[in-house]
This record gives sequence, structure tokens and C-alpha cells, in this order.
Amino acid sequence: MALLERQARLLHTIDVGPNIRHFHFEIPGIDHFHFLPGQWVSMTGIVADKKVTRAYSLASLPDRNRFEICLNKVEDGLFTPFLFRLKPGDSVPTKGPVGTFTLRSKERPAIFVATGTGVVPYRPMLKQTGFLEQGIEVTLLFGSRYSHGLMFREEFEALSAQHANFHFLPTVTRPESNWPGRTGRVQPLLWEVLGERTDADVYVCGLKEMVDDIREQLRSRGFDRKQIIVEKFD
Repeated sequence: MALLERQARLLHTIDVGPNIRHFHFEIPGIDHFHFLPGQWVSMTGIVADKKVTRAYSLASLPDRNRFEICLNKVEDGLFTPFLFRLKPGDSVPTKGPVGTFTLRSKERPAIFVATGTGVVPYRPMLKQTGFLEQGIEVTLLFGSRYSHGLMFREEFEALSAQHANFHFLPTVTRPESNWPGRTGRVQPLLWEVLGERTDADVYVCGLKEMVDDIREQLRSRGFDRKQIIVEKFD
């Protein structure tokens, strides 16, 4: 079934880091925009006389007819510069929601792994009612090149302080001299956190190479395919 295309109108934006922008949209003409935490929308624009469509994970929980996305500006990219030029009141053709990268269980331990903007779908997943409140152990491993790329860091730290069962473990591969945290890629950190256990659901979101590497490693360690939930992009 073809997805209905709607006009998403930009309400406002917030710059949350160097070339990282949080967009707040609404869809006029409807009361509610229903979606599941972890799903995404596709947006379309005319760039250099060509129609270009890109997918973006939803960064918010459902809220009336509104939704949020958060993304890095790719200077030589086709679409993100177009979005960064939008002004409040501008509209973008949008389809969705789409996707199956959603929470499988609120009763099983979960480990979320992300690099870069791959962390975006975890924001609403972690904030959904009745998840962290269950008391199940949940861990978020978030990798970035630089500490300023750790989007939503303060929110995740606040969630960790609020819920003893939620653990936030950020790591950077190019640490600044004043970075006090972990360094290196997310893969070694995941193996450190997992140890010998195979009872957790592992969610992995980020670039294809990282996602495929972790999925194969998990399979070799005895994880069932239903325990490995992935979303990847180029």
C-alpha cells in the first residue's frame, strides 16, 4: 500500500552542536500523527533540479500532530544542506511513519548500540512510558568521533541518574584533551559489557559496516537472530 504524502511544516529548530540541528515539525490538517518509537519518515525536496528523498529517524514521542528529527549537516551532501536552509513556516513533503526498528520487549534486558545519528531512535524508545520503569537492565552504548557529537548526552545522563537500571556509556574515537570519559569504538565496549551473557536483546543502529560487524559477532557468540535488531544506513 502506497504511503500517504503529507506536508510537514517547520515550527522551529535548535542547534545542539556544531552542524547538528534538531528540527520540530507539525503536520497541518490532522489532529494526531501516530507512530511507534524507533520508526522513521522520508522527506523529499528538489535539489539541483533533481527530486531527492531521504529517510530520518523520529527523535520524539508522538505528540498531537508534531514530530522531531535530529541530524548532522553533510556539507557535500544532497539533502541535509536543503533541510538546514529551511525557515519556520516552510513545508517539506513527508511520508511515513515507516520501519520495524522498534522495541521488541519491555521484559527482557536490552543493550542499545549507536554511532553518530544512529542514536536518534533510541531517544523516544527510552522515554516511552512503561519501559525503564519496569526495572529491566538497559544499557546505551553511544560512539562518536568527538564529544560534541554526542547528541542528547545531557538527556541520557539525566535518565541514568533517574533510573538505576539504565546505564549510559558514551565513547569517542578522537577525544579532546579535556574529555574525561571512554575512548575508542563501540564494538570493544559492547563485548566488555556483554561478557559471556547471551540473554539480552541487542539493538544496533548506525553505519552499515559497524552494524554488519556487530551482527555477525553476535551470531558467532550464540545470539538468536530474534535478539539482534538492527537499522543501518550508508
